Amino acid sequence: QVHVVESGGGLVQAGGSLRLSCAASGRTFSNCRMGWFRQAPGKERELVASISRSGVFTYYVDSVKGRFTISRENAKNSVYLQMNSLKPEDTAVYYCAADLTVRKIDSYDYDYWGQGTQVTVSS
Repeated sequence: QVHVVESGGGLVQAGGSLRLSCAASGRTFSNCRMGWFRQAPGKERELVASISRSGVFTYYVDSVKGRFTISRENAKNSVYLQMNSLKPEDTAVYYCAADLTVRKIDSYDYDYWGQGTQVTVSS
C-alpha cells in the first residue's frame, strides 16, 4: 500500500514557476514508477510526466517538454514536478500517482492516487 499526498499548488502569473511535491508513505516507494497527471475542467486526465523507479527514465507530454522537470528522491520518499514558463493552459488539478506494477514509462495505469492540488495560471 502506498499513500501519496501532493503539495505546492497555487496561483501564479503566466511565465512564472511552481514546484509541486508529492510525499509517499510506505517502504516500497523506491519500487514505484511515479507520475504527475493533470485534469482541467471539461477535459480528460492527462499524463504530464513520469519517472522510473531509479529515476533514470522519464516521460513528458509534448506540451510541457522543455518547461517541466520531474525528479525524485527515494531517500525522502518524494517526487517533484518543477514547472517553469507556466501558461494559462497549464491550469488544472495536478495529481501524483504511484505504480508498483512494471509497465511502460508512459502507461496511464497507476495503482495509487493522491487527492490533487490546484494550479492556476493567470494571463
